[in-house]
Amino acid sequence: MKIGITCYPTYGGSGAVATELGIALAARGHEVHFITYQQPFRLPSFLPNVYFHEVEVGRYPLFEFPPYDLALAVKMHEVVRDHGLEVLHCHYAIPHATSAWIAREMLRESNRDVKVVTTLHGTDITIVGQERSFFTITKFSIEKSDAVTAVSEYLRDETYRAFGCTGCAVEVIHNFIDPVLFERARHAAPFPEAVRDGKKVLMHISNFRAVKRVRDVVKVFAQVHKALPATLVMVGDGPERVEAEDEARDLGVHADVRFLGKIDSVAPLLAGADLFLLPSQTESFGLSALEALACGVPVIASRVGGLPEVVQHGVTGWLHPLGDVEAMARDAVAVLSNQALWNATSTAAASDARARFAEADVVGQYEALYRRTLGIA
Repeated sequence: MKIGITCYPTYGGSGAVATELGIALAARGHEVHFITYQQPFRLPSFLPNVYFHEVEVGRYPLFEFPPYDLALAVKMHEVVRDHGLEVLHCHYAIPHATSAWIAREMLRESNRDVKVVTTLHGTDITIVGQERSFFTITKFSIEKSDAVTAVSEYLRDETYRAFGCTGCAVEVIHNFIDPVLFERARHAAPFPEAVRDGKKVLMHISNFRAVKRVRDVVKVFAQVHKALPATLVMVGDGPERVEAEDEARDLGVHADVRFLGKIDSVAPLLAGADLFLLPSQTESFGLSALEALACGVPVIASRVGGLPEVVQHGVTGWLHPLGDVEAMARDAVAVLSNQALWNATSTAAASDARARFAEADVVGQYEALYRRTLGIA
C-alpha cells in the first residue's frame, strides 16, 4: 500500500507514535510518505520506502497568520496525485483531518480519490476540539473521515461523549513499543557514576506543560529523598520547567535533580531508571509510561484518562488519585526499598508491555484497518 502520514513532527507522544508507525509500515514493504512542516523528530535521515514532503507556508502581508491548514491540503493533494497514495493517515483531527478532507474533495474534481484515516491522540478531543470555536470543525472532520481510531478506550468514550459523532465508529488501537529497542539489558549503564553514586534513579519524561504537573513530580521526589538516597532525572522541556526548577530549590533537593532537556532517544535513559513518575492531570494514553514499563521500570502515576489501561495497579506500578503526592511517595519508597518487590514489579512491567502493546501486533491492526477501508480482502 501507499500511505501518507501527517502528524505534528515535534517532541511529543503523537509524533513519536506516528513516526514509529510509518517506519514499521515501511519495513513491511509499504511505501510511506510523511507530509508535514518539518521532518519528524524520530525519523532518521534515510530509510527505504520512506519519503518526506515538507509543507511550505508562504508569508504574505495580507495574512497576519499564515494558513498552514490550506498549505497542508495543497501539499496532500500534490503528493497523492503525483505518487498515487491510497490512504492519508492523519494524527490529530484538526487541522490534519480537515486538510485531508479538502485534499480529497480537490482530488474528486479530477476523478481521483484517497481514503482518510484519522487517529485521535487526546488534546484534539479533550481540549482543542471542545473549544467553542473549534467544536463544529472537529466534529465535521471526524465524521468525514473514512475511518477513525483512538489510542485508548477512555479517549474513544470521551469522543462519543463530547461530540456524539453519530456518523462514525471509533476503533481503539493502542499505542505501541518496539520490544527490542526497549529491552533493558541491551542498554548498559546510561548514567555516569557521578549521577547514580549509589542512589535510586527516579525519572520523568514529558513536554513540561501544565497538564503534566511537574511540580508534583518534584514533590514526590522530595519525600522519597528524605527516606533514601535518590536522584531525579527530568527529561524534556517546556513552559513549566522553570516552575519545576523553583520547586526543587524551594524543597532543598535541587542538587539531586538533573534537567536533561529534550532527548529523542529515551530508551537508554529509561534502562537506567528505577522508577518512573507521571502524576499528570490527564493522559489520553501515556506513551512515556508504556515505554518505561517496557524497560522494566515500575510506574507511579495518577489514576486518570487512559493510564489505567496502561499501568496495572499493584502489578506493574501504582495508580493514585490526582494530586495525592503522599500516596505516590509512600509507594515509591516501598518499592525502592524492597528489592524483591522491585524485581517482581519490573519483570511484570516488561512482560505486560510486550504482551499487550508489541509493535508487530499493533502495526498489524493498522494494516488491517487500511485494507478494510480500501475494501481489500
